[in-house]
Amino acid sequence: MTNALEKAIQYAAQHRNAFVTQLSEYLSIPSVSAQPDHARDIKHAALWLADHLRGLGLRAEIYETGSEADPGHPVVFAEWQHTDPHRPTLLIYGHYDVQPADPVEEWESEPFEPAIRDGYIYARGASDNKGQHMAHIKAVESLLKTAGTLPVNVKLLIEGEEEIGGTHLGPFIASHADLLACDAIVISDSSLLSPTQPALVYGLRGLVCFEVEARCAAHDLHSGTYGGNVQNPLMALAQILARLKDERGRVLVPGFHDDVRTLDPAEREALARAPLSEASIIAETGASAVFGEPGFSIAERMGARPTLEVNGMWGGYTGPGVKTVLPAVACAKISCRLAPYQDPDTVAKAVTDYMRQITPPATTLTFRALQSGNRATLIERNSPYVQAAVRAAKAAYGNEPVWMLEGGSLPVVNDFQSALGKPVILLGFGLADDRLHAPNERFALACYEKGIEASIRLLCECQ
Repeated sequence: MTNALEKAIQYAAQHRNAFVTQLSEYLSIPSVSAQPDHARDIKHAALWLADHLRGLGLRAEIYETGSEADPGHPVVFAEWQHTDPHRPTLLIYGHYDVQPADPVEEWESEPFEPAIRDGYIYARGASDNKGQHMAHIKAVESLLKTAGTLPVNVKLLIEGEEEIGGTHLGPFIASHADLLACDAIVISDSSLLSPTQPALVYGLRGLVCFEVEARCAAHDLHSGTYGGNVQNPLMALAQILARLKDERGRVLVPGFHDDVRTLDPAEREALARAPLSEASIIAETGASAVFGEPGFSIAERMGARPTLEVNGMWGGYTGPGVKTVLPAVACAKISCRLAPYQDPDTVAKAVTDYMRQITPPATTLTFRALQSGNRATLIERNSPYVQAAVRAAKAAYGNEPVWMLEGGSLPVVNDFQSALGKPVILLGFGLADDRLHAPNERFALACYEKGIEASIRLLCECQ
C-alpha cells in the first residue's frame, strides 16, 4: 500500500482548499444539542453528513434514537466494505453536535459563519468535534479517489448528543452491536501536545456529579431580627465545602482514595515524557500558580488521580444594592473526576455521607444526582491496532507519540468497550488552546491537514 498511501496523501494536499470549504459548510450548521430551538439544525447536520458520505461512495443511514416518549438526536451510520472478507474493520466515532455559542458578544466573528484568520478556522465545533472527524472522512475520500478502494473495512458512527451527556447513545450501541461489529474503534476527540507532538490517550477519568442544598429555615428571614439566632445556610455550606480538602488540595473524605489505581514506576516514567510544566499550565489558564495534590506530577494529577471540585454555589441575594436577608437555602454543584477502579456510586456515597457528618447544627442537607455516573477507562496499549496508531502518528508528525492519561471523561468509550469488547484508539488532532466550549473556538488548518494524513496512514497500517 506504499504507493496508494503516497497518492492519497498527495490527493489530500491537492484538495486542501476544497476540504476546508466542505468543513466550513458543515460548521455553518448550528447543531447545538442543548437548545430545543436548534432541533431542526440537528437534523440538518445529520442529513448533510449522510449525504456527504454517500457522495464519497459509502452506504449511509440515519438512525433515530430514544423512544416516542423520550426521543433522542439522530445517529449517522456509514460503512464501506472491502471485497476481501478477511480485512479488519475500523469503526470511527465522532459527534456532530456542538456547544452553545454563548456568550456570542465575545466572538470576534460569527460563531456559525466560519472565518479563517492566521492559519485557523474559527467557528463553534471547529475542533470539538466536526473538524476532527472530518479529517477521517477526508482520509477515506483521499484513498477511495486515488486507489478506488480502502485497505480495511470502515464504519463511521457520528452522533448528536455528546455535548449533552449522550443519554441515548449507550442503549443504541448496545442494541446495535452487530451493526457496529469491528476490530478496533478510532476516536479523535482530544488534543495534540503541539503541532508536531502527537499524544495517544490510554486512560480517561470517570465522573460523578451531584447537587447539594443546605436548608436552615422555611423561608428567607430578616437578618436584623433573626441574624445571630438562626443558622445561615450560606455559612453552613461554606464550612462544609471548606472541610472537603486540606490546604494543599488533598481530598479529606474518608475512603475517597481507597480504590485508586497505583501507578508503577515504568508508567510514571512514561507519563513524565509529556511536556507539561507549571509554566504551560499558567500560560493556558491565566492562573497565578499551579495548585494540586502534593507528591504527584502535573501529568499524574491530570489523569491518574481523582478530583473533587465545587462547580457552582448560589443562595441569598446577589442583585445590585443591599438586601439584608438571611436566606433559607444555599446550594452548590459538585463533581468528582474518578481514577481507574473507582466506582461512581461508592465515591458519591462516601462524599455525601462525610458531608452529612460534618454538617453544622440546625442545617439539613438534601442531595440530588445530576447525571448517571461513569467509570474511568483504561485502554490496552499493546493492542496491535493501538500500535498501528503509534506508527501512523510517528510517520505523520515526525515524533513518537507520548502516552497520556486524559483528565476528562468520554462515556462512549465505556459504552463501546462494554458492547463491542474491542480496543479503542484515542488519537486527537486538535490543540489544547483551541478554546473548546469557549468563544472563538478554532482549529488550525495545519492540524486539519496533518490529521487527514495521520488517518490515511492509520487506515493503511491496520490492514
